Amino acid sequence: MALSLGSAGTAVAAPAKSGAPRGEVPFGPVTVTDPGSGASYARAVRLSEGRPGGSRTLLATYQQFDFSKPGGFPIFRSDDDGRTWRQQGSVPDNGESGRMWLQPFLYELPRAFAGLPKGAVLCAANSLDSSSTRIVLYASLDRGLTWQFLSTVAVGGPPNPQNGNTPVWEPFLLLHRDRLVCYYSDQRDPDYGQKLAHQTSRDLRHWGPVVDDAVGEEYSRRPGMTTVAQVHHSLWIMTYEYGVSDTYYPVRYKLARDPESFGSAPALELLDQDGYAPSAAPTVAWSDSGGPHGTIIVSANSDEDFFVNRALGDPGKWTRLSSAMPRGYSRFTIPLADPGSWRRPGLVFVVTGAPYAEDAPIQAGVIQLD
Repeated sequence: MALSLGSAGTAVAAPAKSGAPRGEVPFGPVTVTDPGSGASYARAVRLSEGRPGGSRTLLATYQQFDFSKPGGFPIFRSDDDGRTWRQQGSVPDNGESGRMWLQPFLYELPRAFAGLPKGAVLCAANSLDSSSTRIVLYASLDRGLTWQFLSTVAVGGPPNPQNGNTPVWEPFLLLHRDRLVCYYSDQRDPDYGQKLAHQTSRDLRHWGPVVDDAVGEEYSRRPGMTTVAQVHHSLWIMTYEYGVSDTYYPVRYKLARDPESFGSAPALELLDQDGYAPSAAPTVAWSDSGGPHGTIIVSANSDEDFFVNRALGDPGKWTRLSSAMPRGYSRFTIPLADPGSWRRPGLVFVVTGAPYAEDAPIQAGVIQLD
């Protein structure tokens, strides 16, 4: 976990190339917004409903560590496949006095659930002040325009990432069977400096017990920053950083038949064909393109290249993929799998901010896997 420093800003609309077929070729990076120093941890969601044969709406946000600005996350919207963006609100609508907001995650419900319709958008985030951290959940029924508070998933101590403190960090959402799963990093267990855990809810208001997903071999190790993707109808991958020291966080991953049962799965090192280990703030996604098993796509703060695996996560099958998209802290990907306007296979939407402890605008684009 790390904090970003900066100030809020306005959207910058990057013009689409004249005559270019929309949604069919890689492009970018284009600027979503340039809010100043320290914008990072960009997140996006691609909404399922769009115009027949046309573009689908993308929503994007990011974190910014600045107590002088209103709390919450600005929501940016694109209706042209990510080429141009405009701000359309924030989560929560009116901020929250005296608290800072970090580590957003946007998620669209793929089906009706807990009284919300299919297509409702959820936002999980870390709301914190000098004495506490809270994983909170909001929902939007109007495609991200307005938001309502649903519940608090977990409460931790002050936002101090050093071992021996008790905060919670970095939520990630997944609807699985009849439960919403909220994964997060947890420093509250006295047996571990930090561990990865999840809780589940059937009604989006009440949350079940803490279930461990990854722990360190010794107290000082710090697994953190869970992301999860389905890579087969009966196989899931969880990626995370593994804090070995204050400066080295190699990427690890687990494979499991059930996304609620990562705890017993072995931890695997992500190494490319040269034995290189990417480090820090990984995210994972899966594309149905690239072969009979599709392609697992991993990003890490350490590298502009992506790391891909077309063999269901086989540890010996990771290779590098170069792209025009800059590296970033917790850079996020959305494979574009459906037909519609995205007729070219192997396209992946990317949104990113600055690498850790650096400055850059929030940027977006589309890369090609094949």
